[in-house]
Amino acid sequence: MAERGVRVDHATLNRWVVKYSPIVADRTQSRKRPTQKSWRMDETYLRVRGKWMYLYRAVDKAGNTLDFMLSERRNRPAVTKFFAKALSSNGIPNKIVIDKSGANAAGIREVNRILKRFGCPAKVQTIRSKYLTDVFDKNFLRHRALVFG
Repeated sequence: MAERGVRVDHATLNRWVVKYSPIVADRTQSRKRPTQKSWRMDETYLRVRGKWMYLYRAVDKAGNTLDFMLSERRNRPAVTKFFAKALSSNGIPNKIVIDKSGANAAGIREVNRILKRFGCPAKVQTIRSKYLTDVFDKNFLRHRALVFG
């Protein structure tokens, strides 16, 4: 705006963000491409602004990020919250590949219970494999400095 000679106060920009960001989010969500029915989910421990956090991330088979979440804890409620967020914005997959984490398996079991309670016939199949989640290690190391550095 300054390059074009328009003076705008930072409070005005903040009001614009508050007003228009939900509209932009709704429009982008409606134009989102359908996701594949096989997901890979993993978490990693990293430092964000001097504080250690867990980064939960779900990607499709091609390695495209579906959703992510930062959490202070690695437990069933955190994983359930992550899956609820990811499922609401991406739909229900046929299967999710996870590593040997017990919290991830418990979170998926909880999500399946919730889906059953609401009458959804789909059940998310869980596959445990250490090697199928290697997509994260390759992607994360490449983008770590850009996102969190």
